[in-house]
Amino acid sequence: MLYVCPTPIGNLEDITLRVLRVLQTVDLILAEDTRRTGQLLRHYNIARPVESFHEHNEREKTERILEKLREGREIALVCDAGMPGISDPGAFLMRAVIAAGLPLEVLPGANAALLGYLQSGLVSTQFLFYGFLPSRRRERLAELEKLQRLPYPIIFYEAPHRLVEMLGDLLDVFGDRVASVSRELTKLYEETRRGHLSELLAHFMDSKPRGEFVVTVAGAEERSGDKSEDDILRALQRLLAKGLSRKSAVNQVSEEYRLPKNYVYDLALRLKLED
Repeated sequence: MLYVCPTPIGNLEDITLRVLRVLQTVDLILAEDTRRTGQLLRHYNIARPVESFHEHNEREKTERILEKLREGREIALVCDAGMPGISDPGAFLMRAVIAAGLPLEVLPGANAALLGYLQSGLVSTQFLFYGFLPSRRRERLAELEKLQRLPYPIIFYEAPHRLVEMLGDLLDVFGDRVASVSRELTKLYEETRRGHLSELLAHFMDSKPRGEFVVTVAGAEERSGDKSEDDILRALQRLLAKGLSRKSAVNQVSEEYRLPKNYVYDLALRLKLED
């Protein structure tokens, strides 16, 4: 059996009795970072064999792990924090175990995405967990373009050195939506800030981001009950007739109606084609 075992994302008390029992009894523990996992095991007086298993060696080690499972060994898979396979190593091994017809059991436990989502207050019957956006800005903007019209909250992970740039791109593509930024969840300096993207961006431009972040953004509002495309086109026409540049008109309409700039800009281009 391969047991997929979530570990605490900060507070060591956030581990289940079931995970502790499994870690105490398995033949081998696969760890993303043996030093970090060693701290957890020592805290709970668990002495079992530990082997490194991370994104740089998981492919070469997977076949040997499958052989151990075929021999009847019980193995636990853990990552540094949270659920293995969710923006962490493990998904490749889990797919291989399932493809080989070997037993797999995923145990419940801590997860930063769900904590950040619930902390945001933007709770809906539907939501999307995206994880990390691409680090390259062009690719990140392309992904946000695909997501901008989804009507339910979206959950992202982000590193501290990219947070300000990421919030700026969210503001440009999504418009000034309500959002939430949580950092260091379950740890000593846990913090959640809520507000419009412009407010959150201003805060983190003045205060250097520290820690790991969960960003939750409200879904797109239904336009049918708000401003139709014809309403937006008429507003653009009025501003252009007053002598405003296309860029200024788009910015003004986007801000007034709380719409993504790219969406309004596309409509402005349509005006030119129709002329």
